[in-house]
Amino acid sequence: MRPISALIGLGLLFSQSLLAYDLLPFDAQYKASRSGINVGYARQTLTHLGRNQYKLEYHSEASFLFLSDVRTEQSLFRLQEQHIIPYKYRFARTGTGKDKGLSLQFDSTNKQIKVNDKETLPWQGEIDNQLYQLDVRKRLAEGENNFVYDTVNDRGELRQQKFRVIGRETLLLPYGELDCIKIEKVREGSSRETFVWFAPSLDYQMVRLQQFKDGDEQADIQLTHFSRNPS
Repeated sequence: MRPISALIGLGLLFSQSLLAYDLLPFDAQYKASRSGINVGYARQTLTHLGRNQYKLEYHSEASFLFLSDVRTEQSLFRLQEQHIIPYKYRFARTGTGKDKGLSLQFDSTNKQIKVNDKETLPWQGEIDNQLYQLDVRKRLAEGENNFVYDTVNDRGELRQQKFRVIGRETLLLPYGELDCIKIEKVREGSSRETFVWFAPSLDYQMVRLQQFKDGDEQADIQLTHFSRNPS
């Protein structure tokens, strides 16, 4: 989810380095549905590995009619002077259709990203495909409304992701009733829509994610369980 001898002055390299938001370990579990039909579950955890090292993991399993999808993501990173510095990332997807996988290694010494132990990309502050979620939480707490991240997507491609706050809502979820901040992923000229809700009372944890394509719901993930500092 590398050696750190070159971390002195790293802030000059990482112009968009992520500032940590109270990195307390957590365990968040979700149910997944589509058009009101239960299709599976998802889970996200943050683990403190000791000293300044952390692991952010995501796992989901879903099946709908004759389709199935299992996904896992793992981000390993260091917390250095309140900045999140990624050093390894893995993604795997199995199920209907072609299986997919990706591994990234972020090398601060050589300022490059190794993709699947083969291709290398210049590293200019990009992060992996899930670490931005930790930064969104912090910046929501500070009252920000717009977020832009340069990332490496799950195909090993450099992509910029943009989000914006669109309002506040009270949701009744399997976990209970929560006051939330709602954001959307900004896409230009796309029929896909993604909305995400974060709950200030739960350290701004993501509590719901809903995705549409051509107006039809593709996924709705809702929080069922949340614990801080899980054993």
